[in-house]
Amino acid sequence: MLKKLVVIGFGSTMIGIGVNGFILPFHLINGGMFGISIVFNYLWHFSIGLTFVFLNIPVYLLAYKTDFDYFFYGMIGAVFSGFMMELLLPLKGEFHLPIISSVILGGLIVGTGVGTMLRNQISPGGMDLLALLLSKWTKINVGIIAYAIDTVIIMSSLILLQEPRLLYSLLIVSIVGLITTFLTSLRPIQ
Repeated sequence: MLKKLVVIGFGSTMIGIGVNGFILPFHLINGGMFGISIVFNYLWHFSIGLTFVFLNIPVYLLAYKTDFDYFFYGMIGAVFSGFMMELLLPLKGEFHLPIISSVILGGLIVGTGVGTMLRNQISPGGMDLLALLLSKWTKINVGIIAYAIDTVIIMSSLILLQEPRLLYSLLIVSIVGLITTFLTSLRPIQ
């Protein structure tokens, strides 16, 4: 259990740094429930962390009924990730990089956090939990499933917000998807 808590702490911190430090300053989004929470923030100024936690409830109820371990550690991961999103909000605007550098660094940092958590069967949020469950049922790599879901979210956001700059968000989810797929494909540590 201690190892899982350390992984949750590391992964959630990386997600909070990547999103707040590199993605939010350019009004971009990443995928999953984080991405949906960011869209709600852009549209209605909802709290990203609180929105993230509330959006996760239906997926966590499904996990509770189907796989208690995914539910339990996923719940801790989601709450801690939401907390780190709020705690690290002051990083927004602290790094002054060109948009492409920010997108690449943000994607690498978030991908490392998400991939590390998913590699250890821990979800940082509802869509990733859904991807974990689908991966378990279909045997498709969780990173590929998460990438497909994230792409749908980004494309929907492009239509909803009608902001061409959000095309950079496709690069973010591609980087996060590649890092996640790579980390979840590694052989387990013996």
